[in-house]
Amino acid sequence: MLTENMTWIPGGEFQMGSSNFYPEERPVNKTTVDSFWIDKTPVTKREFARFVEATDYKTVAERTLDPEEYSSIDLENFEPGSLVFKPTKGPVNLNNPSHWWEFVRGANWRAPLGKTEEIATDHPVVQVAFEDVAAYAEWRGKSIPTEAEWEYAAKGGNEGATFPWGNDLYPNGKAMANTWDGEFPWLNTELDGYAGTSPVDTYPENGFGLLDMIGNVWEWTQDWWMSVHPETSSSPCCSSSSLRTNPRGGDLEASFDPQIPEIKIPRKVLKGGSHLCAANYCLRYRPAARIPQMIDTSSSHIGFRCVVRSRR
Repeated sequence: MLTENMTWIPGGEFQMGSSNFYPEERPVNKTTVDSFWIDKTPVTKREFARFVEATDYKTVAERTLDPEEYSSIDLENFEPGSLVFKPTKGPVNLNNPSHWWEFVRGANWRAPLGKTEEIATDHPVVQVAFEDVAAYAEWRGKSIPTEAEWEYAAKGGNEGATFPWGNDLYPNGKAMANTWDGEFPWLNTELDGYAGTSPVDTYPENGFGLLDMIGNVWEWTQDWWMSVHPETSSSPCCSSSSLRTNPRGGDLEASFDPQIPEIKIPRKVLKGGSHLCAANYCLRYRPAARIPQMIDTSSSHIGFRCVVRSRR
């Protein structure tokens, strides 16, 4: 059944964004979304493995770079791999992410931290670029949520609260999501029980019965990144065949590939925060929070979930 392990989200109107935190979450817009189905949890490593087994799909992190796309670059040193978080030994300048991100050869969805390290299959799949998640969604007959759909679902009907469960990160001392506890990027007290990703059913459901909408892994959305909130819509805006076009119109924002600075790559919106978000650095484990991610780049803290736009 297409909607097995999915949750029905009744459409409605909500205030998208926040004026209380980061500039990119503004302006706050009154936004309407239609009803839709959404995965109850992020797609797990087990579920992604079924897709790969059925299709022989090879993710972006597992491929060598195409010389035709990177003709001006010496590709000899660019072996398949991806970005992996490495905690530092002590406090560092938080304006320089290279202190804690490292390109690791052999890092991919099978071994998110490198060739010799793997995670349990009930954890969210990570090390997936946008092309990978779009391919999975197409195989399942589903789509990637728009930013508006994702944020509306994450709020769980709790309009106006900082988090889906209220305004206190730890109500009654209870961890409600997998985030960084302590001083990022070197001291994690693991108050929530995990230093890395956690099983997708570890923390309480939100008001819509969804799990892991906050923390654990960032999640891809369909929307192209813009540094302020554009007018939003619940309509599907893109597919794997339109990765390099801007369906909203206007200028598409891009950024340099960290491994190949000469190449500019379009970016999509990520939502939800991850186990690496901390109060002293990235207070983005909130429904309204958003960051950009280059579409060809995966990492050890980015996953996804799917939606189905059909009648109940």
